[in-house]
Amino acid sequence: MNFNSQKKTSNLFLLIASFVIVSLILWNTNSFFKKFKEEERHKMEIWATAQSELLQSSEDRDLGNLHVKIFQNNTSTPMILVNIDGSIRTNNMPEELVVDTAYLKQKIKKFESENLPISIDYNSEQLATLYYGNSEVLNKLKYYPIALLLIIFLFAAVIFFFFKTNKASEQNKLWAGMAKETAHQIGTPLTSLLGWNELLKSEQINPEITKEIEKDIGRLQNITDRFSKIGSLPKLQEHDIVKETRSAFEYLKLRSSKLIHFTFNSKVEALPVLLNRSLYNWTIENLVKNGIDAMKGKGNIAIEIVPDGKYVNILISDTGHGIAKGDFNSIFNPGYTSKKRGWGLGLSLVKRIIEEYHKGKVKVLSSSKEGTIMQISIKSDQQ
Repeated sequence: MNFNSQKKTSNLFLLIASFVIVSLILWNTNSFFKKFKEEERHKMEIWATAQSELLQSSEDRDLGNLHVKIFQNNTSTPMILVNIDGSIRTNNMPEELVVDTAYLKQKIKKFESENLPISIDYNSEQLATLYYGNSEVLNKLKYYPIALLLIIFLFAAVIFFFFKTNKASEQNKLWAGMAKETAHQIGTPLTSLLGWNELLKSEQINPEITKEIEKDIGRLQNITDRFSKIGSLPKLQEHDIVKETRSAFEYLKLRSSKLIHFTFNSKVEALPVLLNRSLYNWTIENLVKNGIDAMKGKGNIAIEIVPDGKYVNILISDTGHGIAKGDFNSIFNPGYTSKKRGWGLGLSLVKRIIEEYHKGKVKVLSSSKEGTIMQISIKSDQQ
C-alpha cells in the first residue's frame, strides 16, 4: 500500500470513528433525556395523587407530612391545575402573568404538546386536570446535543484550519525554496552566455545581433532576480510608473505577433510611485500575456495610465473572449486556469505582488464577449 492509499484509509477511519463517537454521544444524551422525562412524569403522578386526596375532602383537614413534602419539593416543574368547576391554580410560574387568561390558555396548549395531561380522579369521578411543562433542567438538557455538536464542529474547524494553514505554509516554503534554487541554477549559464556574447562582439558580428542577445540576457537576469525575491519581502523604491509600464509593454510588443495591435496611453508624462521594478514589470507582462492568450494571438491590447486621487490606475484591456462574471474573483486563486497547459499561478502572483507587496488593488474592471479590462491601483507618491 502506497502513501496516498494509507492516507486515504486513515482519513476514512477517522471519519467513521468521529461519526460513531458523535452518534454514541447523541444516543446517550437522548436516552438520558427520555429517562429524566419519565422520572419527572412519575413525580408529577405522585403529586397528582396527593392532590386527589386533598380535593376529595370537602372539609379542611391537616395534611400529613408526606403530602406536605410532596407539595413543597416540587419547585421546578411549571404546572396548571384546572378544577372541574373551571377554577385554575398555578405553581412555579410567574405571578405577574398567571392573572392573564390568554397567557394561561397559551401555556396549557404548550404543556399539552410537551407532556400528556394527568387526570385527577376519585372513584371514577374526575376532580381536575393537571397540565405541566418541562422543568428548566429538562429544557436545558434538550438543547445539550445541539450545543455539543456545535462545540465538536468548532473544535473540528479549528483543527482543520490549523492543519490547512500548516500545510499551506509548508507548500509556500517549498515553492519559495524551488524558486530560489531555480534562480541560483540559472545564474551559471547566464554567466557563460555573457562571455559568449563578448566573444561574438570581438568577431565583428553585426552589432544589432549582439545587442538583441544582450537584451535577452538582461531579460533572463531580470527573471532570475524575480525568482530570488519569492518568499521574501521585496524593497520598494521610487520609480516612474509610466516609464516602467511602457518598458514592460514595449518589450512584449517587439516579441509578439504582428497580428496584435498594441496601444499605450498615459494621462501624465511621468508619475513617481514606490515600486519594486522587477516584480511590477512581471505583473504587467503577466496581464498582457493573459490578454494575448485570450485573443488567441490576434486582436488589440491597450494600456492606459490614469491618475485617480491618491491612486494611479493602470488599465490593461484586450479584445478576447471575456471572463464570466462569476469567475471575477476566482481567477486570482492559485491553480485556476482556463488553458489546457497552465499551472494557474500567473494571476495569483499578480494579486500577491500588487496587494501584499505594493499594498495596492487588482481586479477585473469589466468583461464581456468584446473583451476584458483589468485594473491595477497603486498609491501615488504625489499625494
